Amino acid sequence: MQSDKKAPSVPSTLENIDTAVFRFVDETLNPCVTTNKGIEKVKILWLGAERAFQIKNNKELRDSVGKLRLPLITIARTSLSKDENFKGAVQSEELADDRIQVRRVIKQDKTQNFQNAEHRRKTGDFTGPTTTKKVVYETVSIPRPVYVSCTFEVFIRTEYQQQMNHILPLFISERRRNFIVQNNGYRYEAFIDADFSTTSSGNLGQDERMFTAKATIKILGYLTGNDHNDDEPFIQTKESVVEVKISRERVIVGDSKPWDKSGEKFRDL
Repeated sequence: MQSDKKAPSVPSTLENIDTAVFRFVDETLNPCVTTNKGIEKVKILWLGAERAFQIKNNKELRDSVGKLRLPLITIARTSLSKDENFKGAVQSEELADDRIQVRRVIKQDKTQNFQNAEHRRKTGDFTGPTTTKKVVYETVSIPRPVYVSCTFEVFIRTEYQQQMNHILPLFISERRRNFIVQNNGYRYEAFIDADFSTTSSGNLGQDERMFTAKATIKILGYLTGNDHNDDEPFIQTKESVVEVKISRERVIVGDSKPWDKSGEKFRDL
């Protein structure tokens, strides 16, 4: 009997990619600076249409006169494209049911059962070494992903140049050829642009002084399923069919009994 099992899986969505980038900045880089209260973790916010309202109204982000509490890092996804050039080998193939096979192994216990049965037919013994062409394979497949290219802009805002000097090198030192960001078991390849734009506003005669810098992170991501607008993606496990048996059809009368040496029939005519 062929085994076909389906297990639901968490889809790789745009929100999952966003969270992976946020976690990279918040947990992997883990930016900290020196303030008048000692060493403190820099606040990091996801900046979107709904987040802009939060920044203006969150009391923790602004002081009593409405000035931003610095330092502060905000992250925003600024572009998204379906990258036709970023396909990989699997997209060049015609795949049944839009699925990718990620594992294929021999099912040892069921293959051994066929080997034992083959040995009994040949020797009459229940155990012993033998070989068989009836090998049961277990294959695991996942939905074929849609590859996308995302760009994220990370804005760093500090009140002092020294604080900016502490934060910016975290992004510069990650300027390797590529690195990985991940969330919910999904891994995405990431790159940080070589250019970091920096500006400063205000002077000693003004109330608010701010140093800003921008880092750009590019992600080669992929989507599986359409989140709430599609069926839940699943991991499918199948076992190969190595033998098909069809029982012999018999008639009500006049049919012989192959196991009966006397020649007696099921029912005489």
